[in-house]
Amino acid sequence: MFFINSNKMFFMFILFFSTLISISSNTWLGCWVGLEINLLSFIPLISNSKNLLYTEASLKYFLIQSIASINFLFSILLKMILLKNFEMNNFLAIMINSSLLMKMGSAPFYFWFPNVMEGLSWTNCFLLMTWQKISPMILLSYYMNNNFILIIMILNVMIGAISGFNQTSIRKLMAFSSINNLGWLMASMLISENIWMMYFLIYTLMNLIMCFMFSLLNIFYINQIMNFNLIPLIKISLMINFFSLGGLPPFLGFFPKWIIINFLIMNNSFLISFMFIMSSLIMLFFYIRIVYLSLMLNFFKLKWFKIKIKNSFFLIINFFSFISLTGLIISTFMFF
Repeated sequence: MFFINSNKMFFMFILFFSTLISISSNTWLGCWVGLEINLLSFIPLISNSKNLLYTEASLKYFLIQSIASINFLFSILLKMILLKNFEMNNFLAIMINSSLLMKMGSAPFYFWFPNVMEGLSWTNCFLLMTWQKISPMILLSYYMNNNFILIIMILNVMIGAISGFNQTSIRKLMAFSSINNLGWLMASMLISENIWMMYFLIYTLMNLIMCFMFSLLNIFYINQIMNFNLIPLIKISLMINFFSLGGLPPFLGFFPKWIIINFLIMNNSFLISFMFIMSSLIMLFFYIRIVYLSLMLNFFKLKWFKIKIKNSFFLIINFFSFISLTGLIISTFMFF
């Protein structure tokens, strides 16, 4: 289920404060210490001795994050040694940016991210897609190479969109969706911190809705949405939240993407804005395919398999779906 076990609340507490340590530190070494505490507190949350998939995912995550931490520590030590050498600034910025991009599973260092997501529960998937990106993203904004980040943005949106083809696992599909949204997050970070915060909060809300629903329904693969005896209202809620995650108007997820596209066009970045829009259309194709197959086609259903949902959870799902429908109202009043 989507709820946190009481035995792991302590590690959640450390996870929360390790992020605060990283983003509020005055030195690069303090940021590195916060990232290490964050790693050591997240491993017990995702590992489980009774499940080999969880253990394998935690081991993969630990190895990749350790490599990224070593690169980050080496880069900041090199920066301290070559502090007065301004010719090395661009090289050091790319090294620090690369280690932070590896930490959050960004392209071209994304190969570990879908495999780790495949072995996690929905609660840990939500944390990996949202909370674990806060520290690297904010540290990236402190010391970045703009030309390098522009290339990474384009790679993220295109790889996240193209790699989602022929995926049957919803966790991998959500992982590639997260990679795609990382490109949008970096674009918002280049524009303004307030826009980045707004995009990240809306993206976190959409991921919370999706992961809560998948955890509640115990769904991990696309064919389960079709074969399970889900009532039409739940399927419509899934459709609304999928479309909101893809950025289809008039849903809530369209609103921050609209603002970013406006800023890109005002800055004459027509090629980048075109690639961003095309990647969103490809992502929407995946989501529409899932929704169309589950709503329009008649599949063999398991009559003996019934999913019972408590009324309180059902009200929460409907409330979240109503929030996703408020995008047109917000965007209308924002610009008039």
